[in-house]
Amino acid sequence: MRGVKKVGMVLVFFLALGNGKGSAGEEKSPEPVKMEPVEVIASPVIEGTRVTDYASQVTIVTDKQIESLHAQDLPSALRRVPGVTISRYNVIGSYGGAQGGAVYIRGMGAERPGAEIQTLIDGKPVFQGVFTHPLMDLISVDNVESIEIFKGAQPVFLGNMSHGAVGIITKRKTTPGFETKATAGYGSFYTLNLGLSHGGKVDRFDYYLVGSYKSSDGHRENADGQLQNYFGRLGYKLSNAWDLSFSMGYTDNYAQDPGVEGAAKPPVSPRFATRDALYDLTFSHKHSWGKGQIKLFLDDGVVRWRQFDSLRRQVFESNTDYQNSGFKLEEKLHLWPGGEVVLGYDYLHYGGKFEEVRPTSSGRLEETFFYNSAPYFAVSQIFGKELEFIPSAGLRYNMSRYFGDDLGWQVGALFRYRKTEFHVQYAQGFNLPGVYVVYNYMVWNQGDRWKNLRAEKIEHYELGVSHKFTTWLKGGLTFFGDNGKDRLVFKTPPPRFENIEEYRTRGVECTLHLYPAEGLEIFAGGTFLESTPGDLPYAPKWSLSAGVTYSFLKRFQLNIDGSYVSERMVSNPRYPTAVPDKVDDYYLLNAKLTARLTPQNFPFRGELFLSGENLTDKKYEYLKGYPAPGISFLGGANVLF
Repeated sequence: MRGVKKVGMVLVFFLALGNGKGSAGEEKSPEPVKMEPVEVIASPVIEGTRVTDYASQVTIVTDKQIESLHAQDLPSALRRVPGVTISRYNVIGSYGGAQGGAVYIRGMGAERPGAEIQTLIDGKPVFQGVFTHPLMDLISVDNVESIEIFKGAQPVFLGNMSHGAVGIITKRKTTPGFETKATAGYGSFYTLNLGLSHGGKVDRFDYYLVGSYKSSDGHRENADGQLQNYFGRLGYKLSNAWDLSFSMGYTDNYAQDPGVEGAAKPPVSPRFATRDALYDLTFSHKHSWGKGQIKLFLDDGVVRWRQFDSLRRQVFESNTDYQNSGFKLEEKLHLWPGGEVVLGYDYLHYGGKFEEVRPTSSGRLEETFFYNSAPYFAVSQIFGKELEFIPSAGLRYNMSRYFGDDLGWQVGALFRYRKTEFHVQYAQGFNLPGVYVVYNYMVWNQGDRWKNLRAEKIEHYELGVSHKFTTWLKGGLTFFGDNGKDRLVFKTPPPRFENIEEYRTRGVECTLHLYPAEGLEIFAGGTFLESTPGDLPYAPKWSLSAGVTYSFLKRFQLNIDGSYVSERMVSNPRYPTAVPDKVDDYYLLNAKLTARLTPQNFPFRGELFLSGENLTDKKYEYLKGYPAPGISFLGGANVLF
């Protein structure tokens, strides 16, 4: 079945390529439009920050920042975003959904199993359906047009698992003509990076195809990994108002666990392998009175996890087959001047089956599925012109299969005056237990007592201001806080989960963008975070980042980025009986130099690049006993048509 899906995707790719220069409907295809090459200077680290009309602050990272950072996956693409920290084992590939590859936002995101940060691709949630946490290898950055990072709770528009969120918007060709990019790179630790993308738009028809392959032996023994990614999109403009889009994505990945440094090596290397096929069919419209969409999606994947039990001295396998499906309906109505009403409905069906296979005993969870059904409503109103005042409010009513009903709601206000913007927001969100509780209670001989569990809750406060001081300087300051309660933790005897833990975070975040000269951009950002209890994992008191983009001599671009993260705890909050670990602070410096080889008006653009990470050869770790790579380099070439 998996092979059929993969062959089907390849056929779609070739069909799209074959139609790229053909007709669309009855209309005659125009000659391909040759676009004049334009020098693009990517803003360092982030593209910028905006505040929605519902007072949610969103940080934007585009494909330009991903390329300038030479990021190989989602954690490395977000590693310099203020308020975001990451964890990983390997150069290529994320081992599991926890410390081996994860993203944390202002102290959120450490829960495993389960998750409190939602990851989305084109508005649909993407996660491992049984243990309900995101897997970084399922989300390829090679398909990305832009990434939206929400650093606070999103209870109305996203609902469950959204104490924070990372939303991927995939590539689509929206202007007439064709574009192609090929990239190849090779570097330290036998790291290989190959990619090919091609998109086109003819009349009403558009398509985009992406394929990439990445592998590395890793910086330690048994730290190798591999990522394969294939993506295709077909789009058709049904009329001036209606649009149809169908996309397919397939990934095939693995990563190995090198283990704690100095510890005895197991007889086999633990290995985490994933395959995932993702389908999305979206009808959307845009009229003078509003816009909306109908989205249907299916996410079908497997996890094959080989592990070693050091106590029993045995190799065992954890096998998960998951399937998530659902639909999303949303209308944004503009029924009176300055006003917007949002009406939406989400349905998500998720779960699958799981087995743990051991030489002496095995446990098996037959196919089990949960669902969430949620209507939501939001309204905003713009008052004034030179001084804009935009109050807003929203409500989501979530009905789950086993855990009853939950309300998520938010209120906010946004003020804009000339070059100054001020926003304030309060939100109450929820996070439901996942299918994993069914399996755990089964092996704990606790029957269906998991049904007594309830949603984790959060209160989010935020107040921020941004100002453009001059043509070359703009900055922002945000104060935020979160109160969490009913967090699930493991208790014994008897073994069980309980909604008993509370926590609190308070912090401030500052960003500065400078444009001191033509071809030179500078970014600096920092987050200060206080947490209670003090051992809240992945919540460093200080995290600082900076970046510089400099174009010179008409053909060269230099990107430099650096960061500092203070010491922090890295234990799993689901299991507080485990011995807490603390890792030391670290600072990192990276750079990338790109040289254009071809003249400005040449029919294609050829580039050479050289990137270096951890240029000061700093010794640091994301997890205790797992040293991160020292100084490393990767060089290669890009060709763009």
